[in-house]
Amino acid sequence: MLTRRHIRVKVMQCIYALIQSKDDSLEKQQKFLKISIENMYVLYLLVLSLLVELHRLAEKHVQHASKKYLASEEDGYPDPEKFIKNRLLVQIASNKQLQQELSNRKLNNWYLNEEYVKIIHKEIMGSDIYKTYMTDTANGYEQDKEVIIQLFKEIIAPNEKIYEYFEDDKLTWVDDIPIVNTYLVKKLKKASANSNENFFLPALLKDQQDMVYANDLLTKTLLNDAKWEKEIEGKTPNWDNDRIAEIDSIILKMAICELLNFPSIPEKVTLNEYLEVAKEYSTPKSSIFINGVLDKLAKEYKSTGQLQKMGRGLQ
Repeated sequence: MLTRRHIRVKVMQCIYALIQSKDDSLEKQQKFLKISIENMYVLYLLVLSLLVELHRLAEKHVQHASKKYLASEEDGYPDPEKFIKNRLLVQIASNKQLQQELSNRKLNNWYLNEEYVKIIHKEIMGSDIYKTYMTDTANGYEQDKEVIIQLFKEIIAPNEKIYEYFEDDKLTWVDDIPIVNTYLVKKLKKASANSNENFFLPALLKDQQDMVYANDLLTKTLLNDAKWEKEIEGKTPNWDNDRIAEIDSIILKMAICELLNFPSIPEKVTLNEYLEVAKEYSTPKSSIFINGVLDKLAKEYKSTGQLQKMGRGLQ
């Protein structure tokens, strides 16, 4: 679920938090990193469970509407129960492994905060996406899947109330929300009628080596801070350290650390990844500055033999 780029961002956030708090405890930062990464999976589960709760609320709505004496807009649809019969939605809502995972982690957020589910449900029912779907007599898994993806992308994911709720719950989720939402959309697109329950519960990390990489990157960047500082100074003679933004400085130090301490990661991968992180978290001018500094350093490390890369096709 998490890529190496996401891990780099998590490490960057940890180092930034350490600087802001002026707490030099490496142990605390390692713990914060682990929790921050694990909480990303919790966020994924909460977003997925929001679909479960929407299905549950939609069922209540249909049951309530069937007992009304006055006709409603729902009565005009060919099948008023079409939405609650949506195959993808039912597939997720009836996923026993998901239910067990939510129960084990005591994630009953939407039960305790049902007003958020009601806000989303109301928006969905009033949307043209929903009305078009409900009036269309075409029926099939692909059509069901397409409408859930549309509703998620255009109504659920952009909802400010949901965003504010997550932001208030955990500040680190501010950067995680777009990543989780994008991942879930990709997951939904790949779903099929034959997808098993495990399909919706992916592994957070590719393997344990990713967590080792995260800890090593954090530790080696922090423990060699003074060394990386000197490396940057040597390539920015016209810049005072105070003029280099904190985020830019952190990105540079992490990139230098990775170039010199992670021989299995190709040089181009490191340079490209940190340039992308800079584009996302720094200004356009900063990303150009970072690219220039890293390019100079990489060339120097090559010429002095400091850049030692192992593996096929690596230098």
